[in-house]
Amino acid sequence: MTTSDQLLSLGITLPDVVRPFAAYVPALRTGDLVLTSGQLPVASGHLIATGVVGREVSPAEATAAARVCALNALAAAAEAAGGVDRIDRIVKIVVYVASDPSFHDQPTVGNGASELLGEIFGEKGQHVRSAVGVAVLPLNAPVEIELTCQVRG
Repeated sequence: MTTSDQLLSLGITLPDVVRPFAAYVPALRTGDLVLTSGQLPVASGHLIATGVVGREVSPAEATAAARVCALNALAAAAEAAGGVDRIDRIVKIVVYVASDPSFHDQPTVGNGASELLGEIFGEKGQHVRSAVGVAVLPLNAPVEIELTCQVRG
């Protein structure tokens, strides 16, 4: 089953690539890797949540936002790879969580992205990951995700 078939079976449509908010590109291919810039939880041109996790944003909302970030990162990676079916495996994700100082569950927020990538890619979606708490993210987003993929062709 191709990745496109798997997305279809899950009822997932990749979004349009979110255009950069500053001077960078959404994703870049080098050799057999595609690296994405940090992707925010943007849907239909707007952030789906804003604020700090553990204060204005609940952990459940942040986990859902991480899932949106992962879809945006996958869309950017697919564009750079020449299509989602050219992505052979997910290598690494980095999850940044705008966190209240008392919030310590960044790994669970990151699971929103990791579990989605596992649903889509199966074993090839297993990856290494960092989940980091930060004071603030661009545009007051609660979560930002970077993705590194191995590609073929």
